[in-house]
Amino acid sequence: MRIVIVLLLVACALAGLQTWRIDGLTEKADQAQRIIGTLSAGIESRDNAINRLSNEAVTRERQEQSLRTQLSKAGDHARIREIHIQRLLNENQEMRDWYGARLPDGISRMHQRPAFASAADYLRWLSGGNELPDTGKLTDY
Repeated sequence: MRIVIVLLLVACALAGLQTWRIDGLTEKADQAQRIIGTLSAGIESRDNAINRLSNEAVTRERQEQSLRTQLSKAGDHARIREIHIQRLLNENQEMRDWYGARLPDGISRMHQRPAFASAADYLRWLSGGNELPDTGKLTDY
């Protein structure tokens, strides 16, 4: 009988030990699940960021292509305008005289600007006091 009791106690101890080990493994499995959930959320966040950046890159490429097309069209228009002006100058002496005449001082000053080291310098220059002459007064040519 003692042997049976000892065996029962040993069996209970082993069962308790197994229960303790199972609880530890369950806790580790729960911790692993939490880690997997965190990593999955991180991966999903990264994938969303990659998709967003990819979409932005495609949008920027389209915008760049549109701007290049607009620049090309503007260049074409400028060339056509220059050809037209040159044709008019070649055809008309009065137009050549007008085209070659000196601009009024106020207009000449509008076309003058110093060299700028940065955009901030340009903005400072723009906000400076570069006043135009009074339009009610005649300017000397």
